[in-house]
Amino acid sequence: MNRDEIKGKIEQGQGKVKQAIGSATGDERLHDEGHADEASGEVREGAGKVRRNVGEAIENVGEKLKR
Repeated sequence: MNRDEIKGKIEQGQGKVKQAIGSATGDERLHDEGHADEASGEVREGAGKVRRNVGEAIENVGEKLKR
């Protein structure tokens, strides 16, 4: 897991907390902000996964070229 994947997971968690607090208090703005944070975290985590997969693919190509 790389830094972007971790930060994405954290952002998703923070978004879920904001949504819960917004729902509990009737604060629609906070709930919506939490939803946006959660979605942003999902995108960041996904970008981190892509980055990791590309890095692993490059390493694999490098290893095959050494043979």
